[in-house]
Amino acid sequence: MLLARLQWEDGAGWTTQDQHLQKANLVLFFGEREELADGRADLELKQRFPHAIIVGCSTGGQIVGSNVCDGGVNAQAISFASSSVRLAHESILDARDSLDIGKKLGARLADPQLACVLVISNGLFVNGAGLVEGIASAVGAKVSIVGGLAGDGARFQETIVIAGDQRGPHIVAAIGLYGQSLEVGHGNAGGWSPFGPMRNITRSEGNVLYEVDGEPALDLYERYLGPDECQDLPASGLLFPLRISSRDREDAGVVRTILGIDRATRSMTFAGDMPLGWHAQLMRGANDRLIEGAANAARQAQADLTGPAQFSLLVSCIGRKLLMGQRIEEEVEAAADVLANAAQPFGFYSYGEISPQHETGFAQLHNQTMTVFLMRENVT
Repeated sequence: MLLARLQWEDGAGWTTQDQHLQKANLVLFFGEREELADGRADLELKQRFPHAIIVGCSTGGQIVGSNVCDGGVNAQAISFASSSVRLAHESILDARDSLDIGKKLGARLADPQLACVLVISNGLFVNGAGLVEGIASAVGAKVSIVGGLAGDGARFQETIVIAGDQRGPHIVAAIGLYGQSLEVGHGNAGGWSPFGPMRNITRSEGNVLYEVDGEPALDLYERYLGPDECQDLPASGLLFPLRISSRDREDAGVVRTILGIDRATRSMTFAGDMPLGWHAQLMRGANDRLIEGAANAARQAQADLTGPAQFSLLVSCIGRKLLMGQRIEEEVEAAADVLANAAQPFGFYSYGEISPQHETGFAQLHNQTMTVFLMRENVT
């Protein structure tokens, strides 16, 4: 496996110090929405790598090495030695279609040689939990599903996904990675702490939460946030995510973060399912715990491999970035330190992270986590 990093510069186009890599199989790129809007960056990538599958998205920030970049566009080209790549994509207009869209994508990628599915989805018109469930039902529980939802900083106005010849705010892309020589590793961890009483979800529909303990969901958040912070919802709600868990598996809870609010119905839309009857508890973060969480995610991922990773993709949550502020690079540095001599991190800040859950092994949509995805090829 060979890699090349590229950076987009207005007026200069894509620049790289790795001119030797011309026959890439896969190119991933992440950037600020405004810089992706006119399509020049992805058009030039297609011209430079005419035989590669090219997928990218808007973000809440890019991870390049141990740095976090708020602006610009960055790419990584990958040339596999023996593994192969396949792309499937769909357009989704209603989050209620997420399960069916996932099934369609998974069916087009399913194959005995499939090792992993990398998902890059729009961040505002999807129920990430349903999407992952649909893909898993088609490819099987043994296939790793990783990736994330596109971002738009803290604005939540529009996200963009580019997948081959398709681009726009409604695209979901799924990349199949195939081959017996391909090893993949994955890890995810949060570092957030629960506070306040355990509550019950008493009214919900898909990823829309209407009532908690019989009270309008938005009323609960407004009570904790106060009048000033309430004006900045949904962004301010990222600092207080919800941990949800089924009554029979409290140890396998997942974190959900807010994508939007409806003041008329007093409801809140989350990135994934909010199942009726599940427990819900507010959470808050502390920098040191989030940094240690990032290191733990890297440890989990590295433990899955027989040797150093050749490629590393980090997908972290915009909520972590908003909370940590100027210390945000410390979580990336913590993950990079664990990976040591492995490939330098590359990735983005998202509206939702996709990875198998450490406790259960089943792929899930996560929020407010650092997820680490690693690859290596064992070619003799």
